[in-house]
Amino acid sequence: MKVFISADMEGTAGITSWSETEKDHPDYAEFRAYMTEEVVAACEGARAAGAEEVLVKDAHETGRNLVIGRLPEYVRVVRDWSGHPDSMMFGLDRGFSAAVYTGYHDRAGAETNPLAHTLNTRIMRITINGAPASEFTLNARTAARYGVPSVFLSGDAGMCAAARALVPGIETVATSEGIGSATVSLTPSRAVAAIREGVERGVAGRRAALMPPMPERYELVIEYDNPASAFRSHWFPGGEICGERSVRWTVFDAFEVQRILRFVSGG
Repeated sequence: MKVFISADMEGTAGITSWSETEKDHPDYAEFRAYMTEEVVAACEGARAAGAEEVLVKDAHETGRNLVIGRLPEYVRVVRDWSGHPDSMMFGLDRGFSAAVYTGYHDRAGAETNPLAHTLNTRIMRITINGAPASEFTLNARTAARYGVPSVFLSGDAGMCAAARALVPGIETVATSEGIGSATVSLTPSRAVAAIREGVERGVAGRRAALMPPMPERYELVIEYDNPASAFRSHWFPGGEICGERSVRWTVFDAFEVQRILRFVSGG
């Protein structure tokens, strides 16, 4: 059995400020270690549930955050960015039995994490068929395209609630809760223990139904933080301006949503 782990950082226990997630800031080394510990715990939980192989995608910013010497020997790791539209899920295929998400944060505009965003801070909001979309929304659908159930997510409490609404039955661990610019967080050691146990339950109890809805039609709307970015992005085939800072595409395949975002999310 193979398990895929997509590892982000802003939903790691204790993280509250952008400086703690940025490679060139002195705060980063401490919180990089906490991110790594949570990923190791997820690997151990997957192993305890029967995984013979674990593939980890380092999915935060540079894609080069995890202290890879701390990862177990049965793990392979994808570092940096290939340019493939699968993005944070690159490396996943139909040979995997389960997808796991660690360090995840709520969508742009949400109040449950001071660092809430979707893809980057230039995007104010993404909706799909009228519903606000998080990175988990996009990535769980990527997993579903390959027939892989999403069995576990850790991150802020709002992201966990949104994940359960999108994929009923998914195991979650809320590492923190945002209140304004502050967070109320688990300690790293408590988060690690809860993640290990939650991933084991999720992988052991995996079932095909743990996937988001996959509609036949997708209306993707991206609202940027400025009109120039919207104007520039609407030239991607099928785009149309739908407001001072927003662009809309209508497509009939979930992969087309990924392809559009691959080229226009930078604004």
